[in-house]
Amino acid sequence: MHRSMSLSRLSLSAIFTLLVLFAGLMVSSPTANAQTVSNDKVGSAFDQASRESGVPSSLLKALCYMEGRLSNHGGSPSIDDGFGCMHLVKNKRTDTLDQAAGLLHVNANLLKTDIATNIRGGAAILRAEALQLSSTHTAPGNLADWYGAVAEYSHATVRSTALMYSDALYHILNTGFSAQSDTGETITLAAQTVKPNTGTANAVKSSSTIPAGCSATPTGDYPAAVNCILDPNTFDCTLPQTLYPPCNYEERSDAGYPLPVNYVVIHDTEGSLQDALNAFQNTDPKTSAGAAANYIVDSDGTVYQMVHDVDFTYNCGNYWYNQHSVGIENVGYDATGFQWYNAAQYLGSAKLVAYLLKKYNLPLDHNHIVSHGTVPPPLYPYGPNHVDPGPYWLWDYYFGLIHSQGVPYPQEERTKGTIELHTQKHLDKGGVESPADFNFFYLYNGPSTKSGLIPQYSNPTDITDVTNNVEADMSYAYLAKVKDPAGTGDTLYEIWYGEDDQVHSNPSSQFQDAKLVWLAVPPGADVTEGTGTLVSINSSSATTFVDGDPKSGYVLGGVPNGAVFVSGYTVIQDNSTALWYEINFSHRQAFVPASDVTIIHASTVKQ
Repeated sequence: MHRSMSLSRLSLSAIFTLLVLFAGLMVSSPTANAQTVSNDKVGSAFDQASRESGVPSSLLKALCYMEGRLSNHGGSPSIDDGFGCMHLVKNKRTDTLDQAAGLLHVNANLLKTDIATNIRGGAAILRAEALQLSSTHTAPGNLADWYGAVAEYSHATVRSTALMYSDALYHILNTGFSAQSDTGETITLAAQTVKPNTGTANAVKSSSTIPAGCSATPTGDYPAAVNCILDPNTFDCTLPQTLYPPCNYEERSDAGYPLPVNYVVIHDTEGSLQDALNAFQNTDPKTSAGAAANYIVDSDGTVYQMVHDVDFTYNCGNYWYNQHSVGIENVGYDATGFQWYNAAQYLGSAKLVAYLLKKYNLPLDHNHIVSHGTVPPPLYPYGPNHVDPGPYWLWDYYFGLIHSQGVPYPQEERTKGTIELHTQKHLDKGGVESPADFNFFYLYNGPSTKSGLIPQYSNPTDITDVTNNVEADMSYAYLAKVKDPAGTGDTLYEIWYGEDDQVHSNPSSQFQDAKLVWLAVPPGADVTEGTGTLVSINSSSATTFVDGDPKSGYVLGGVPNGAVFVSGYTVIQDNSTALWYEINFSHRQAFVPASDVTIIHASTVKQ
C-alpha cells in the first residue's frame, strides 16, 4: 500500500469514565513538595511509581521495556498516537494520556517529554485498570494477579489481542533483561518465575466495534484473525463472472500445477486500518486498485484476514512473487516509521508470521520473510517497485519476536567473504528510533564517502528510496574493505550492486547495470559475516542477464562475467525442472539460471 490515512476508533463509555474517576481517588497524588525524579535516574522512577501506585516495580520495568525499549522517543508519538515508554495513548479508541494527566495532576505534555513522569502515568493507569476489573475495587496482591490489568491496559480492539499483549509482558518478566535507557542508564530486570493468573482477565472484553464488512466468525485459517474475507463472487479473479479490477486475488490451486508458498511479504499500509479495508473492499472498477493482501495488522496488534491462505493476492507488484507469497499489511508509514510502530503491532505481526512459517515450513530469515522493498519488479521497464515497510522497520527485533513464538533460527554457517548488517545493537542501547536511526546503509562510487553516492532513482531527499542502499539482514559478497579516508570512522566494503545508472539519461532506461560500489558501515554498527552461497556469474556472452523472477526472459539488468554475489537459496521453475539461483543483486532480490552460475567455495576466499 502507499501513502495517507488516519485512525478511526470508538471512545470510552460514560460508565467506564466514572469508574476511572473513582479509581483516581485511590492513586496517590504528588504534593507541591514531591520530589521529581530526573531523567538520568530512570531506575529510581520505577520505584517511585511503584510506591505511589502499588504496581510492582518489575511490572513497570517490563512494560517500559516492551512498549518503548526504555525510551521516551523524544516526545514523538507512535503510529497509534501513543507517547513515552509506557505508551500513553490519545486516539479515538481511548485516551490514557489525559487520564494519566488527571490522575497525577500534571500537564499532559510532561507525560510526553519526561520519562519519569511517563512511568508514573503508566503506573496510575495500570492501577485504575486493576481497580476497574476487581469486583471489590482492590488492587492485586501479587505480581501474577496483574495479568488482567495489563491486558486491559492494551485497549486492544479484540480480546485475543489483549491477552497476547499480556502474555508478551509476562514472558519478559520470566526472561528478564538488561538494557540502556535513552539517557544511557543501564536498567536490569532479573528473570523471575511467575505464572500469570489468567483468570484475572475474564472481564476483559473487546474495546471497539469490529469494522464493517468483518465478523467474529473464525476464518478457518489463523485462529486470532478477525474475519474480513472478501466475497469471492466479486474479488476472486479466477471466477468467470469477475472482472479486474475490482477482483484482486486468485486461487493458488488454479495455476494447473502446485504453487508452493516461498515467502511472507511485509508491507505497510501508508494509512489507517479503515483506509486499507476500504481499498481492498472497493467494488468500483473505476477507482479500485485491484490489489489486496491476505492479512492486515492494525496498530494495536489485532489481525484482520482478507483472503484465505490457500489463495494468493495481488500484493507485490510482481506476479510470480504474488503466486508464491502470503502478504501482510502493517498499519503505518514508511517515511516516518521512526514515529514508531507499536510494540503490540510488532507482537501481533510476529505471531502471525510464526504461524505462517510453521504452516509452510519456511525458515526464519530475510530471504523468505521479505519486505515489499526487496521484491524486484518483474522486468526493468516496470520501474523500481515499492519500498515499504521502509527504513525504520526493525528487522532483527521482529525476527526475535517471531523466534520467541517457537520458530528456530536456521542452523546456517556464516560465509567467509560476506557481510550482513543488523539493527539489534541500538535496541540494546535504549531503542531510540529517530530520523537518523534506520536500517538502510548507503553506497558510494569509490572507497571514500567523498566520492559521492551512487545514482539514485528518485529525489535525493527521499529517505524511502531503495536504489542506492542495502537493507539490514541481507548478505552481500565483498572484495575489499578500507577505513574511510574522509575521516568519518566508517568502514567501506567493495561489493557488486545493480545500479540505476541510466534512469536520468536521455533516453532514460530502468535497466540496472551491476557495478563495483562501496558500502559505508558506520562505527558501532552491528556487523557479522553473512549467510548463503558465494556465486560467480558467467555466461557465453560478455553480459549475463538477471531476471525479476525465475522464468526465462524477465530481465532486470546485466552483470559482467566474473561478478560475485550471495545466493540465499535456489528455486525450481514452476512446471519445469529448471534450476535458478536467487542473488542479492541490488537492494532487491533477482534470479539467474543455474547454467550462468559458478559456485565459489569458501575455502578459496581470501580476505
